[in-house]
Amino acid sequence: MQVFKVDGMTCAHCQRAITAAVQAIDAVAQVEVDLSAGEVRVHTTHPVDQVLEAIINEGYKAEAVPAAKTSH
Repeated sequence: MQVFKVDGMTCAHCQRAITAAVQAIDAVAQVEVDLSAGEVRVHTTHPVDQVLEAIINEGYKAEAVPAAKTSH
């Protein structure tokens, strides 16, 4: 599982946009958006950099969270 800290997510539209962006590069990716925590968790085999780029290209400021710092 990959975890990203994402700034600027505030609503269901943000959740749908990020989910669609990630699933555009991996149609079977499982995407969990936690608006209150500002986190996106992605289950995929694609490289972290590709997923991060997809989120950033949607207009969000994002960074990958090292595995040791995730909230799960």
